[in-house]
Amino acid sequence: MNPWELPACLTVGDAALPIRTDFRVALYLLDIFADPSYEQDEKGAICLQVLFERWEDIPEPRRAEALEKAVEFLDGGLPAGKDGRRPRLVDLRQDGPIILPAVNRVLGREIRDAERLHWWTFLGAYMEIGESLFSTVLGIRQKRAKGKKLEKYEQEFLRENRALVDLRPRQTERDRAQRDELRALFV
Repeated sequence: MNPWELPACLTVGDAALPIRTDFRVALYLLDIFADPSYEQDEKGAICLQVLFERWEDIPEPRRAEALEKAVEFLDGGLPAGKDGRRPRLVDLRQDGPIILPAVNRVLGREIRDAERLHWWTFLGAYMEIGESLFSTVLGIRQKRAKGKKLEKYEQEFLRENRALVDLRPRQTERDRAQRDELRALFV
C-alpha cells in the first residue's frame, strides 16, 4: 500500500475492490476482533462483509487473501509487530471517551461530527497523541504489564482513577447468561 495515498480500494488478485474507509468502520471491526464471543472464522467473515462494499464479489478462493489485505489496511499499512501475544493495553469501548478528545486535539476538530474521516487519518492522529489523559492511562498500563515500578505521581493517579486504568474483562454472551442464571437462583 502506498503511504502517500489514502486507499479507497484493496487489490485482491487482479481486482481493485472498493472498501469502506471511515474510521468508525475500522473501530467497529477492531472491536469485533477483540470480542471473545466470536470465533476466528466469524471475525474474518464479519470483517470481509463490513469492510468490502461488495464482499460477495470476492471469489471464495480469494477470501483468505482479501482478509490479509483487510488486516493490512486496518494496521495502517505498517509492518506487523513481532509474533506472539501481547498484553491487552487498550479497549476501544472502555477507552473511547479518553481516546477521542486526544485525537480531536491532534486533528484540531471534533471528528465525531465529520461525515467521513479516513481510517488512516484517524490512525495517524492516534499515533501522534501526546501528553493527555489517555497517554497517562496507557503509560501506567504499559508499566504494570511489564512489571515496572510506577512513579509516585503514577501511583497516586492509579489510586484516584483505578476505574480508568484497570481494563475490565470482556464478557461473552455465555458468561453473561451464566451470571444471570446465578443471580436468578438467589433472587
